[in-house]
Amino acid sequence: MLKSYIIVYDLLKPGANYNELYEAIRAYGTWGKITESCWIIVTTDSAPTIRDNLSRYLDLNDRIFVSRLSVPAAWKNTKADDSWVKKNLEAFGV
Repeated sequence: MLKSYIIVYDLLKPGANYNELYEAIRAYGTWGKITESCWIIVTTDSAPTIRDNLSRYLDLNDRIFVSRLSVPAAWKNTKADDSWVKKNLEAFGV
C-alpha cells in the first residue's frame, strides 16, 4: 500500500557533496521538496527501510528523521507546489 512519508535531515559536514542522497530520495518516484532539508515521498517502503536506504548517503554525524504523514496538515510557502502537497497528503496520508 502506498503511503506518504516526511524526510527531514541535518547535513553537518560543511562542503560535502550530498547529490547521491538527493538522487536516492528522487528515486522513490513521487517526491516533493518541502524546504531545504525536508521532503515528502510516496512509497510502499516502511519508515525504517527508508531511513536505512538514505543513511547510506549520510556522514556519521548527520541526522535523519522519517515518519509517516497523515492529514490534517498545514503549511505555507513550500518549495513543492501546494496542490502537489495537498494531493499527495490526501491520497496517501491516511
